[in-house]
Amino acid sequence: MPEKGTFTKDNPSKDKAESSMKKAERWLYEAERNLNSGSYDSCLISSYLAMFHAVRAIKDGWREKSPYCISRYLEEKYVKTGRLEREWVDLLDRLRELRHEDQYDVTYFATEEEAREALNVEFEFVERMEKILHTLYRA
Repeated sequence: MPEKGTFTKDNPSKDKAESSMKKAERWLYEAERNLNSGSYDSCLISSYLAMFHAVRAIKDGWREKSPYCISRYLEEKYVKTGRLEREWVDLLDRLRELRHEDQYDVTYFATEEEAREALNVEFEFVERMEKILHTLYRA
């Protein structure tokens, strides 16, 4: 598990996991709407939130203390065990950094290209997390 104090233990819950994935799918929809309306900053943030909630769906009983911890969890629990390719963590980190710039840097404005790329990555990322989720809670 990542550094002590970055996560707290919670009870694993299939219902919580499914709710997190539904939230991720809702953010997918929002990101697409934002891109289509030319709201590139909002698309970027919505894309990141979809990815964030998709990871929360597979955290099987752990609650993060910060957005940075989500990637570290994926590294520890899934990349190091060979259940997830490193590229997904890198993409999540990249989008988290862009979201941070967008949210806190008053000189940064997302471009259409960045928003479109974020949306494309987001769809693939959520699908990948759904595959992991299905392995965790097989019926």
